Amino acid sequence: MFEESERGPGERMKLLFEAVERLSEEEQQIIRELLEGMIVKYEARPLCQDSCRLH
Repeated sequence: MFEESERGPGERMKLLFEAVERLSEEEQQIIRELLEGMIVKYEARPLCQDSCRLH
């Protein structure tokens, strides 16, 4: 479905992930939770646009 080169993060994200790997496990968990929360927020936005305006 995808070429191998299409599956990885871009150069900027690679640098960020490398920096995160140097953090403690607790700090990495916090960053994972932040990323997951932001991804859910932005993926849900199109689903919520009309109904969220009504409230």
